[in-house]
Amino acid sequence: MFDVFGSVKGLLKIDQVCIDNNVFRMHYKATVIILIAFSLLVTSRQYIGDPIDCIVDEIPLGVMDTYCWIYSTFTVPERLTGVTGRDVVQPGVGSHVEGQDEVKYHKYYQWVCFVLFFQAILFYVPRYLWKSWEGGRLKMLVMDLNSPIVNDECKNDRKKILVNYFVGNLNRHNFYAFRFFVCEALNFVNVIGQIYFVDFFLDGEFSTYGSDVLKFTEMEPDERIDPMARVFPKVTKCTFHKYGPSGSVQKFDGLCVLPLNIVNEKIYVFLWFWFIILSILSGISLIYRIAVVVGPKLRHLLLRARSRLAESDEVELVANKCNIGDWFLLYQLGKNIDPLIYKEVIADLFREFGGDGQSAHKQPFDA
Repeated sequence: MFDVFGSVKGLLKIDQVCIDNNVFRMHYKATVIILIAFSLLVTSRQYIGDPIDCIVDEIPLGVMDTYCWIYSTFTVPERLTGVTGRDVVQPGVGSHVEGQDEVKYHKYYQWVCFVLFFQAILFYVPRYLWKSWEGGRLKMLVMDLNSPIVNDECKNDRKKILVNYFVGNLNRHNFYAFRFFVCEALNFVNVIGQIYFVDFFLDGEFSTYGSDVLKFTEMEPDERIDPMARVFPKVTKCTFHKYGPSGSVQKFDGLCVLPLNIVNEKIYVFLWFWFIILSILSGISLIYRIAVVVGPKLRHLLLRARSRLAESDEVELVANKCNIGDWFLLYQLGKNIDPLIYKEVIADLFREFGGDGQSAHKQPFDA
């Protein structure tokens, strides 16, 4: 467990060189940390404690607990309404006629910790792919140019290496950029797929779970059905069969208390809202990326905003010389290089691309 906590702690570190963006980091940093933390929380309650307590006459409590944990418990949906203590013992717990009344079995609770951990792995996959494809290129190009405190000789040498690389490999970065765009698309596909996956895992209850919880507070007390009690009941029923003294099959109905569901219901309410917000932000990010790919004017404006200290005519010439891959690499460099040094890089590229060199002596543009 401590090794897992160490891995989660590693995700909290701030990268010296940023190779992605904020929405991307919400997937592989924030979401992965949240899911692993929830998995550890459920695991601690499930295996270090008593996740289920069942009450039934003539059956040893330990045997009943183990049996009902393994073979699942059930509730009766028709007994979700009514006054607790008068009409029903607990929401979903009441008398029923076998074969006539609908019975809903709850088999998921022993799998929650594993599913959460599996989801965390899926959220990290696009990051793993991009980090492998990126291969440390940005880190090698940035070197120590992200620090404002660097001696002039070292700065000029590394700046020259960067400019020479960029000029020598002009129009060769499209594949580099599109692999990142693919990973952004994978993030969006993954979060939408996760919503459907959890919905399948919870028998179709997750897709409207959060909205149902919000509507629950606005309904009349006698009419409303608590969606959390429906999906994550705290008290359920369990049927145990055994042979009697004469060899006949005897049936024993027991009540089971599931304290673990108090944690589960809060976890999935949070995850519902988190996944919805994340999918919306990811969708907006994809629309933005499509606009960047098809809009050279937008790329020029974004590069101008990133290199706000450089001259506008320098940025315009450099942007016009760059295709989408070159622009993407240059924009990513702007996130990591000190703004004053980045301004000099733009000026050097301007001269390399045929600029007259005069604009470099003008006053910096003050954005």
